Amino acid sequence: MHHLTRLTVALVATFLALPASAATLVFFTTMDGPSESPPVASPGSGWARVTFDDVALTMLVQAAFEDLVGTTTVAHIHCCTAEPGIGNVGVATQPGTFPGWPVGVTSGSYENTFDMSLDASYTAGFLTANGGTAAGAFAGLVGGLKAGRGYFNVHSNFAPGGEIRGFLVRVVPEPGSLVLIGLGLVIVALATRRRRNH
Repeated sequence: MHHLTRLTVALVATFLALPASAATLVFFTTMDGPSESPPVASPGSGWARVTFDDVALTMLVQAAFEDLVGTTTVAHIHCCTAEPGIGNVGVATQPGTFPGWPVGVTSGSYENTFDMSLDASYTAGFLTANGGTAAGAFAGLVGGLKAGRGYFNVHSNFAPGGEIRGFLVRVVPEPGSLVLIGLGLVIVALATRRRRNH
C-alpha cells in the first residue's frame, strides 16, 4: 500500500519537474501606436498570440485589432532587435504579409497556422541570417522571441512603417497552477487507494 503512495508522489514530482508542454511555446503581446519606433499617434489597439509547436514545426498566429486611423496593408513578425523590447529590425516571417491577413480595414481579426519547416515561411534575409535553412530560421525566431527581441507589427496606409505593434512575450504557466495540478493528482490517487481498501 505504501508503494502506491510512493509511486503517486514520484509521478507527481516528475510531472511538476517537466515543462508545462515540451512541444508548445506561447507568446503574447498587446499592440498600440506609442509602441512603434518612432511612436505613432493612433488610437488603434490590438493583441496577438503566437503559438509554436517545436515538434510539428508549426506556428499558429491569432490576432485582433481595432480603431486604426488608416486601413491595413500588411502584418508580420519582425525579429530580432539588438536589445529586448526596443528598436526596429527587418521582417522575419512570411515575405510581404501573413496570407489571408485582412487588408483595407480598420478593425479585424485573424487566425492561421503556418508550416515553419518551409523556407517560404521566412523572409530571404532572415533565412540567410540563420544558416540558410528553415530549421535554423525556426530556431532563430523562437530564440529571438524568447529573448524578447521580436515584435508583431500591423502596418496601414496611415503609417506604412507600422501603425500598431507590440513585443511578444513568452507565456509561462504560473508555478502555483502546476502545484495545484500536482496536489489534485495526489488527492485523486489517495481517494482511489482509499476506495480500493474499503
